[in-house]
Amino acid sequence: MPERLFVCTPSRLGAYADCPRRYRHAYVDRPAPPKGPPWAHNSLGASVHTALKNWYALPADRRRPEVLPTLLKGTWVRDGYRDDAQERDVYRRALGWLETYVGGLDPADEPVGVERVVATKTGVLAFNGRTDRIDSRPGPDGPELVIVDYKTGRTGLDADDARGSQALALYAYAAERVFRRPCRRVELHHLPSGTVAAHEHTADSLARQVTRAEQTAQDIMAAERLIADGGDPDAAFPTTPSPRCAWCDYRRTCPAGAELPGKEPWAAVDRPAEPPAGQG
Repeated sequence: MPERLFVCTPSRLGAYADCPRRYRHAYVDRPAPPKGPPWAHNSLGASVHTALKNWYALPADRRRPEVLPTLLKGTWVRDGYRDDAQERDVYRRALGWLETYVGGLDPADEPVGVERVVATKTGVLAFNGRTDRIDSRPGPDGPELVIVDYKTGRTGLDADDARGSQALALYAYAAERVFRRPCRRVELHHLPSGTVAAHEHTADSLARQVTRAEQTAQDIMAAERLIADGGDPDAAFPTTPSPRCAWCDYRRTCPAGAELPGKEPWAAVDRPAEPPAGQG
């Protein structure tokens, strides 16, 4: 019998690549272990993404910066912040990012897709993923698709981040097959800095990313078979300790993660401390 296809999303593949044990807790263990408290940076990202989605849902003549406070308030997720003062500060920052970002967009431009699910199959994968935005732009041989991904983290991004992103590559691979148009350019739009990190894939580089995803899927299926045959779950899905442990939802459940100091739920959105006098 042929082996079943591995149904996956970029986040599912990424969870295993980051730490097999985290993957096990999220996707294999039933019931799943309890998660820690919600993260403020996830709330911020969800709020900004949904506001942009709703901005594009408006008629073109209503896509103006003045509507952004209403859109952001309507989508604002309050979980994870230290207190009301921090939440208000982060809201003001997010609104400023959106006003600057939208100010650089042409309201008349209609993306091919906003929060659009794309899906495809390979010999190993049944892949699906939700893209933030898919643009259509002129290419040398006609219109080409571009994958746009919004980022709201404190750290800036560069072309290497766009080039190395498996998620963006898989989105491009799937979008090219769904829409039957070339899709090779991927972009990370970092709203806090107003910068765009981009990479132009080739057919070969997309194929390499697909092969890498297939290899990850095969590793996951082998680990799942080991558990089904009575093997040790900790051996099948070992912990990969790293600085990411501080941010893991399952840190308290994992012996290795519990040994490391965790981050407060609001740490990633806290403003950096002011430097001492005379330093900058």
